Amino acid sequence: MNELLALFTRSSKLMRAAADEAMSQHGVRVGQNLILEVLWETDGLTPGELAGRLHLATPTVVKSANRMATAGLLLRKPDPADARLVRLYLTDRARAVRQAIERERDDLERRMTATLTPEEREHLRNALSKIIEQLAGDPGPAPGGASPAETQAAPRSAQPPEAWV
Repeated sequence: MNELLALFTRSSKLMRAAADEAMSQHGVRVGQNLILEVLWETDGLTPGELAGRLHLATPTVVKSANRMATAGLLLRKPDPADARLVRLYLTDRARAVRQAIERERDDLERRMTATLTPEEREHLRNALSKIIEQLAGDPGPAPGGASPAETQAAPRSAQPPEAWV
């Protein structure tokens, strides 16, 4: 296997496992925190709107949203203007874990990059952003309307692989 691909694969698996361990302490699975993050900013989105903001397929979001509803994190309600649509709303439980989840993500980022200099962190963000843009083509608008480069520079808004949700 190519050395860079092997390193990226190993680091990705380790980051995912660490993130899942951190999130699960609060009843949230890795990937679900990304859905929560978008809904914390704009509650009541349809699965399609949420999928667009996360650059995921709508069925991926629907499957995750169903699990999150079962776990008591989301409510699914019909759209008042179009009964064919469903809107996803945060529960009180989902709102209550926001600070803890954000703290876990910040702690994990600090832990992952503890041995990197500020310049190395910036290079890493830039390199990952370029890799994502190269492989994804035009990623379209990012969550919150930020440009793809701005999105990748902000760890909370990084675009997840579909498998994360």
